[in-house]
Amino acid sequence: MSTILPLVRGSRLVLASHNKGKLAEFSTLLDGYGITVVSAGELGLPEPEETATTFTGNAELKALAAAKAAKIPALSDDSGLCVSALDGAPGIYSARWAGPDKDFANAMQRIEDGIGGNERTAWFICVLCLAFPDGTTHCFEGRIDGTIAPAPRGQEGHGYDPIFVPADETRTFAEMTDAEKNRISHRARAFEAFRATCLA
Repeated sequence: MSTILPLVRGSRLVLASHNKGKLAEFSTLLDGYGITVVSAGELGLPEPEETATTFTGNAELKALAAAKAAKIPALSDDSGLCVSALDGAPGIYSARWAGPDKDFANAMQRIEDGIGGNERTAWFICVLCLAFPDGTTHCFEGRIDGTIAPAPRGQEGHGYDPIFVPADETRTFAEMTDAEKNRISHRARAFEAFRATCLA
């Protein structure tokens, strides 16, 4: 692996996502580092087809596509909710379970229907990938374990946050403030590894 040069103040970084919730979350995480974050959606970049079979593979696909199209470094996130009783599903297909209309209420109901009376262990995985226009990539993984709540709770966050209760917590991610979630989430843990290596 080549040496990773840190991103310095004044750098521009494209977030390889069209998800406004993720853009807000990453803008908060990167606040204070002097890096301008612009989303792939703002630049009008197409969303590449996620054809890989792992979080890392899909993160690399997205980051490379954005970095080469924008000609600046790109940061992508591939993350998902894995449910033990569903053999790890929805996993890398978490977004696709919500369908083209991003109907996460329906996706959360699918999970509840699938669990039935089985145990409710679950975990979130996040892989961040930093890619450069020359094709170089560096990936960082974060994970948080927890359980699935019997019904959605809370108005904060996005995606599956209303049904995920982190270990040692009684609240779902959606019942936490952004600051509380960002201290413990899978994305925050992956970001910490990225921060320690890639931010000056």
